[in-house]
Formats: sequence, C-alpha cells, structure tokens
Amino acid sequence: MVFRSEGRGCAVLKDRTVMITGASSGIGAATARYVAARGAAVVLMARREDKLKALAGEITAAGGRALACPGDVTSAEDVRGVVAAAVDSFGSLDAAFNNAGWGTAGARLHELSEDVYDRIMDVNVRGTWNCLRQQIPVMLAGNGGGAIVNTSSIAGQFATGAAAPYVAAKHAVIGMTKAAAAEYGEQGIRVNALVVGTTRTELMEGVIEQYPEVEKQAVARTVQRRMAEPLEIARAAAWLLSDDSSFVTGAAVPVDGGCSAV
Repeated sequence: MVFRSEGRGCAVLKDRTVMITGASSGIGAATARYVAARGAAVVLMARREDKLKALAGEITAAGGRALACPGDVTSAEDVRGVVAAAVDSFGSLDAAFNNAGWGTAGARLHELSEDVYDRIMDVNVRGTWNCLRQQIPVMLAGNGGGAIVNTSSIAGQFATGAAAPYVAAKHAVIGMTKAAAAEYGEQGIRVNALVVGTTRTELMEGVIEQYPEVEKQAVARTVQRRMAEPLEIARAAAWLLSDDSSFVTGAAVPVDGGCSAV
C-alpha cells in the first residue's frame, strides 16, 4: 500500500473514498461528518433513505463529498450495489467502516424469539460478512490495498447484559476481523475492529427507554462513569481508516471509557 501523509494530526483522509454502513444516525453519521471534513468522499449506506439524503446534503453543503445509497447490509445484492456506486461515483473504494448493527437487552436467552435471534445475527454477523466480501475484491483490484474497520462492542469480549445472541454476534465480528486481517495483510488491506463501549446512539436511547436500569449498569462499568458520545467513537474509527494507523491490523481496539481496564 502506498502511504500518504497530508497535513497535521491523525485521520487525514484526503482523496480517499470511504464507505460507511449504519450511516443514518449515531456513530455512523458522526463518522461520516468527521471523515468528510478531513477530505474523504463518503458513501453512506443505511435503510432510512430520508435520513441518508439529509446527511449527504448536510455534508455537501459544508463543502464535502457524499453519496447516499439506501440499502440493507443483510442483503448481499444491496451491499454489492453500494460498493459499485462508490467506484462509479468516486473512482475507487479505499476504506470502509462496517458499522451497521442491531441488538436488544432485557430478555434472557430462553425468552428470546427466533426472529430476534435471526435479526441480531443477520445484521451484525451476516452484514459484516456481506460487506467484507464485496469490499475486499474492489480494494485488491485498486491502488494497493485499503483499510476496513468493523464495529464490535464490549459485548464482543464479555457478557454485558445485552441479549445473548448480541454478545455472540459481537464476538464473531472480532473473530471475522482477525481472520480477514490475516488473510489479506500481505496484499495491503488492514482490517481492525472497534470495541465500542456504551454510546448515546438512537439504538441505545431506545433500549434505555424500555429498560431504564441499563443506563446505570452501563455507566457503572466504565472508569469514566459516563457513556460515550458518537463523535468520540468516530475519531477512533477515522484513525484506523487512515494511514496514521498504518502498522495496526487484526486489532480489537477498545474505545470503552475504561471498561476493559477493570
């Protein structure tokens, strides 16, 4: 991979094309704004077309480059279309943040329906798999590699109180990340995972509204005794997507307020 360094500070992504899933709100939207402000063209994927178009319009109005591509990561065809749109519109796919996820809490393993299990596994595991399968060939055929970041969770390292299938799915994301990093490292593709602590996203707010005790439990686990803001996760994702992290691959990087320290 050809390393490029522009300006000062981490996560400079000028002239890169970055695909972001789960981009309609929360961590995905924050990352889109952050990397676009640092020169990247962003390709935004999520199911909610209205929110995607509004975000793309916001980024474009601020002088950035953004393309809204509605789709569902559980559909291989949808993901294929978004990857193709990235190449058609911006000429390459240099980096990807596979951030789409879904989970729930409050119900024990034996109380969960098969539908909930299927959705959790499809979005978190199959969705990541679908993205990697479509992104990697384009990067291999491109200008010497790429950088991919997959969103895992502290639930990918220990039981958190989230639903058991979510804990299993986020463990799987870390395993898939390590396998992909090992398989494609010599060809210039870096693959890392973010181990994300509890963050004030739309999904989390919904869980807290349904199960208020979750907020107290989540904050109690952290050294900093608070939840993250989406921008704090976005900064870490952007660093891993940039050449500033050029010797980091196959890593599960904690951005968790110190949960992993205790």
